[in-house]
Amino acid sequence: MVGSNGLSGYATNGNGNGVAELNPNGKSTSNGSNGNRASRESIAVNWERLARATAHPLRVSILEILGIDGGRVLSPSDLSQELQIPLSNTNYHVTELAKADLIVLVRQRAVRGATEHFYTLPEALPKVEAEAATVGEPVHA
Repeated sequence: MVGSNGLSGYATNGNGNGVAELNPNGKSTSNGSNGNRASRESIAVNWERLARATAHPLRVSILEILGIDGGRVLSPSDLSQELQIPLSNTNYHVTELAKADLIVLVRQRAVRGATEHFYTLPEALPKVEAEAATVGEPVHA
């Protein structure tokens, strides 16, 4: 089935900012019949924001790098070195990902008169906080 958003296997509430419902076999579910919510998973998705945030292949690469090994904490400078692209390009795309809440600011530090920011994926935040607690390093957002 093609949902109102044009994606196969998804049904949405029609406003583009709603709930995508997908059961385990990839078929969309309806809100009617038995009302048993345990048989399906609902994920709130802002489709427009997600599409804009991941529209550039560099942003997808940034998300992939931050997700390596269960979640890494890197600065735009670290990312620019790994991706071998200019820091200005990396800064722009990291800022856009942060605005879309696809990455989160973990900490900051002063470096040569500037502030270096470190980011991770939201899913990796509990792991990052646990690691910081073991080494006594504060986590700031």
